[in-house]
Amino acid sequence: MNTALGNELLKEIEGEIRATRRCLEAIPPSLYHWKPHEKSMNMGYLTLLVAEIPQWITWAIEKSEIDLATYKPFPLSTNEALLRHFDRIIEDVKGALRNVSDEHLGKTFYLKNSGKVLIQQTIKECAVSSINHWVHHRGQLTVYMRLNDIPVPSIYGPSADERTF
Repeated sequence: MNTALGNELLKEIEGEIRATRRCLEAIPPSLYHWKPHEKSMNMGYLTLLVAEIPQWITWAIEKSEIDLATYKPFPLSTNEALLRHFDRIIEDVKGALRNVSDEHLGKTFYLKNSGKVLIQQTIKECAVSSINHWVHHRGQLTVYMRLNDIPVPSIYGPSADERTF
């Protein structure tokens, strides 16, 4: 189908995949429990969040809702398992965006907790905010990486660790 809005969102996703995957590849499971401050999330949770946020778009398109009470995150184990999980999520979101109509993107999405509506917006609005949320948390992950002397990959341009021109 590949509609105008779906294609626009797909381009946004595709523009973020490489840098996101490179960040995920760099996180060793031995640091999953590390956090920079007692009020901060641990690196494993943050890494999983960065891997799974694109899945929210697929669910918004296919189910029109996410209920936090029934959301089951992927069990963290190895880096390889996390990357396979991320790759599957990316293939799913690409497929969903290739096949969604502009009309469907205008339908209502609900974020719920135990059935109670927390957020109500269009599926397109959910997709756009999910992409922004994804990029935000990837940026947060790069700070965690820096604090652990993990080289930060080039994202939108050269990093201090990777001066590619």
